[in-house]
Amino acid sequence: FIGNKWLRQGSPCRFFLCGGSCLTARRITFRSFAQKETRRKFMKILIIDAQGGGIGRQVISAVKAKFPRAELTAVGTNSLATAAMLKAGADYAATGENAVVVGCRRADVIIGPIGIVIADAMLGEVTPKMARAVGQSGAHRILIPVSSHCDNIVVGVPDLSIKRLIGDVVTELEGICRQHMSGEAMQGKAMD
Repeated sequence: FIGNKWLRQGSPCRFFLCGGSCLTARRITFRSFAQKETRRKFMKILIIDAQGGGIGRQVISAVKAKFPRAELTAVGTNSLATAAMLKAGADYAATGENAVVVGCRRADVIIGPIGIVIADAMLGEVTPKMARAVGQSGAHRILIPVSSHCDNIVVGVPDLSIKRLIGDVVTELEGICRQHMSGEAMQGKAMD
C-alpha cells in the first residue's frame, strides 16, 4: 500500500528520497501466509568475547559446524576479537559497547566467557553497561567459566580444557534449540 493506492505485483511504484531524488521499483514480491508459516525460523545466537577473541572463535567454529543455518552474530569488545570471530565464520560482526547492548536485545541465546556479566572484567574491557545488557537480556545465556583475566573464581566448577568447555556449550545449545523449536510448534498449533 503506497499513498492511497494498492499495488499489484509488477506494477511500478516510486519512492521519494531526501533531496528530491526518485527511485522507481518494478519488482515487488508477495508471500502467501502459508509460505511465511512454513519458513523455519532459526535461532539468533550472539557470541561476545574480549581480548584476542580466541574463545569466541572456537565457539563460532563449533556452533557453525553443528548448526550451519543458525544466525551467528559476533561482538568483540575490541577490533582484534571481532576480526578473529569473523574469520571463524560469524554471519555478522560488530565491535564495542553499543554493539553488545543492541545485540543482547535481538538475540535468542548469548554465549561468552563468564566475564561478560561482570563489570570491569577482562582487564576492564567489559563495561558496566555491557554487563547490565547481558544480565537483563531476555535471551538464554550460556556462560563459559574461565577465570583468566576476570579475577573471579567460580567455586565448584572443575578446571576443564577450553575444548571440553566448548563441547559443553554446544550440548547446552542443542537443548535450548530443541526447547525453542518445540515452543514454535506449540505456537503453530495454537494459531490453528
